[in-house]
Amino acid sequence: MSQPPVHTPPPSQPDALLGEIRQLIEHSRQQLAGAVNSALTTLYWHVGQRIRSEVLQNARASYGEQIVSILSRQLERDYGRGFSEKNLRHMLRFAEVFPQAQIVSATRRQLSWTHFRTLIYIGDPLKRDFYLQMCQQEGWSTRTLQERLDSQLFERTALSRQPDALLAQELASLRQRGEMTPPLLLKDPYVLDFLGLNDRYLEKDLEDAILRELESFLLELGAGFSFVARQKRIQLDQDDFYIDLLFYNRRLKRLVAIDLKLGDFKAEYKGQMELYLRWLAKYEQEPGEAPPLGIILCSGKKREQIELLELDASGIHVAEYLTVLPPREVLQAKLHEAIALSRARLENRGGEDV
Repeated sequence: MSQPPVHTPPPSQPDALLGEIRQLIEHSRQQLAGAVNSALTTLYWHVGQRIRSEVLQNARASYGEQIVSILSRQLERDYGRGFSEKNLRHMLRFAEVFPQAQIVSATRRQLSWTHFRTLIYIGDPLKRDFYLQMCQQEGWSTRTLQERLDSQLFERTALSRQPDALLAQELASLRQRGEMTPPLLLKDPYVLDFLGLNDRYLEKDLEDAILRELESFLLELGAGFSFVARQKRIQLDQDDFYIDLLFYNRRLKRLVAIDLKLGDFKAEYKGQMELYLRWLAKYEQEPGEAPPLGIILCSGKKREQIELLELDASGIHVAEYLTVLPPREVLQAKLHEAIALSRARLENRGGEDV
């Protein structure tokens, strides 16, 4: 007697099933890689801390050199190149720069050993803390961190112009509550070398180039920016006005208007931007949002005029833009001079208020 035919269920969609399994595998791999990185970072800190403790107990200056060299020979033979003399010195530096285990424990899941290896050689503690917090808050890769260091991001932020006490306070607020403030995001100058503009161009050319390279421009603006409009039309008393570029920043919870200027800053630009900001506050600002900010991008600045106009009080930030990145030494000297002048001005103002 013949058996009745067996009815097999229709085959499931193999592509969809394969996709789901791949997602499971990739997710597990990422979790495993994160766990391994976290464990290695902790191990390297403990190794560095133990060597540091041994070195501090010995009064001879040459002892540190000797002990690292002796240890590396044996450890590299037993455990591989990860414990070479060079890497042991990285671990020792790691423990010296971050002497408290709590800091390492709080950041080891977001930052890799490569992140830390870059951060530990930043000499200024506040500058180091800035980059550490931005890596955590924005999920920077090690490549992004290096790019931001190379472009001297910290020195270009409005934050770097503030006195150390206020700078430390802003970073503490970011670390404890994740609060992003305008000084952390606003820059001067903005580096727009990716636009590919030559020496002669019009404001429209600058605007067109920014929109062509919008992704790169958003990265240069900083965390949380999204594009809203180009040539945003404003009507007042039968007159038309146009905001060159309008953005929204989700971290600051506010609109950001950008005015593009080819030449040096002029005092009349303040009134124009104030008009834009007040119109935006009246007609575009949503409940729960902070007042709009304005950024005037110029090819040159006049510091005394900007200082006397007290633009910060109006929510206006004036910054230069660079379409060609100057040599690192030139940019560095210019930024250090600007930081020194800004801090001296703030200290003088503070003395007058007392």
